[in-house]
Amino acid sequence: MNQKLNQYREVFDDLFEGVYFVDKDRGITFWNQGATQITGFTSEEMLGRYCYDNLLNHVDDQGRQLCLGGCPLHQTLLDGEPRSAQVYLYHKNGYRIRVRVRIRPLLVKGEIVGAAEVFSNADTTELYHLDNQELERLTLFDQLTQLPNRRYIDTYLDHQIRDFQLLGIPFGVMILDLDFFKRINDQYGHSTGDEMLKMVAGTLKNAMRRNDFVGRWGGEEFVAILRGVTLVELRMIAQKICRLVEQSGLKRGEEYLRITISIGATLAQPEDDAVTMIQRADQALYTSKHAGRNRVTLD
Repeated sequence: MNQKLNQYREVFDDLFEGVYFVDKDRGITFWNQGATQITGFTSEEMLGRYCYDNLLNHVDDQGRQLCLGGCPLHQTLLDGEPRSAQVYLYHKNGYRIRVRVRIRPLLVKGEIVGAAEVFSNADTTELYHLDNQELERLTLFDQLTQLPNRRYIDTYLDHQIRDFQLLGIPFGVMILDLDFFKRINDQYGHSTGDEMLKMVAGTLKNAMRRNDFVGRWGGEEFVAILRGVTLVELRMIAQKICRLVEQSGLKRGEEYLRITISIGATLAQPEDDAVTMIQRADQALYTSKHAGRNRVTLD
């Protein structure tokens, strides 16, 4: 979970609303700038502490101390149900703040690994509201390309394997890797590299069939999952992607920066799990790279 939080630290820190995360033991693992602005407590003071240390001293309208009993965040950790409430927080300077809190579980492969609490000053009307759908988007989508991220890919792939094993629905997996991407970063800078990744992501989305799935695996690698595809169709779509990426370009001044992509692809086999499919597609990608790049290899 810490790795995922690091990816979104800047996003959460820029919010007006307070956001903090706890692990299953209610230990605070993330505390954003919005939380500091509202409560006066810094991340240095909060990280590593526990909700039941009662620094925020949540109370309800009747003055009951929620951190010591009846805590909605604790209940969400237990049953996985999102919650919302109006409570009064303790400010570091001693006064009470009325806030609206929204709580949702943090899940990894269906298991509760922690919870997030988002809170805003109930007397402030012009705040950015991070709702449950936005939290889900930040958890499951890559912020640069807006494609599904690796966590989403893992979950989706597991579902396709289940459908293949139970219902016999065939599918294929591609691993797609940009060729010589480091040269773009080294020569033109990482901001141009980011623009190149976004451009390729757009090409990939538009090259797929309606029910196909493509996400960013990490770095300059992408993964596509194609339902109901034959070996011939898998090759044809992969070759089309190679052509479209090669013919795309990122304009810089009077020139177009171009890049190619190498692809390794495979069809699901009866004995497969997610690991074996990814390994086989990755080996096919390795073959494409060493055969000259900008090409497709099926295994």
